Amino acid sequence: MVNSISGATTPINARMARLPFSMFRRRKTHSGPGAFRLMPRLAACNPRWPRLSREAQRLRGALLAALAGTIMTAAAADPVRIVTEEFPPYNLTENGKLTGFSTQVVEAVLREIDEPASIQSMPWARAYGIALNTPNVMIYSIARTAKRETMFKWVGVVAPSEWILFSRRGGNARITRLEDAKAYQTATVNEDAGEQYLVSKGFVIGQNLQSSNKYELNYEKFRVGRVDLWVANNLVARYLARRAGDDPDEVLVPALPLPDLGGTEGLYMAFSVATPDSTVERFRRGLAAIKKNGTYDALKKIWL
Repeated sequence: MVNSISGATTPINARMARLPFSMFRRRKTHSGPGAFRLMPRLAACNPRWPRLSREAQRLRGALLAALAGTIMTAAAADPVRIVTEEFPPYNLTENGKLTGFSTQVVEAVLREIDEPASIQSMPWARAYGIALNTPNVMIYSIARTAKRETMFKWVGVVAPSEWILFSRRGGNARITRLEDAKAYQTATVNEDAGEQYLVSKGFVIGQNLQSSNKYELNYEKFRVGRVDLWVANNLVARYLARRAGDDPDEVLVPALPLPDLGGTEGLYMAFSVATPDSTVERFRRGLAAIKKNGTYDALKKIWL
């Protein structure tokens, strides 16, 4: 048979004759004309080349798929990210370090389950948005309201909480029911539970709600009379009054308790809905453990 590339006559055994042209490669054997010959590819024509049975090929394919899946799963398992806001005494930054009752509870849970994680403090609206839309994100000191029920995966209560609509002692606001408050200016924090609750009851931001990013700013507006009412967590309100050098009892009047704002259970730890259930369950077990072993009660005595 004639080699179509070199023009040389090359004997080809019966096995090679049955192979397609693609199973051959060019190989230089010497210099000058006719220097290239078609040489069979080893894997195609060597009769001694080991061939896998169909069963072995199937098993090999399954093993490779499992290995690839394991690698992809490990790569996709992002570390837990934790976000919160400045919400003293639950969460606050002192001397460049984030601390507070809820923060130390979260840190105790992380130690209990041996989970490395970073905690970031930022304006509430930003933290809330990240936790809503990003997998493997936990947010804490968050009120569990009817609106938020299906928007997060809830871990458990990290701190007691009581929401109140405050008026200022000596001020003009007189309310006996929530509807009365619509006639006054109320300070809120952007996207926090108090603001969301009042909006759901017909209040309007920019009309009878003055929204800001920080609770400290709300207290300042409230104490100097730029707003008439302030919706706030009771502990936070009293803490900020004391920090400003005021006696809370001389400034704050609990005009209207809001028991249906997150109920009476307290503030929660919660995960974004795209977080794996196994992660959420691990944190639930950790929180239950520190409440059982006395760590939670010890922190409560320090902070509350």
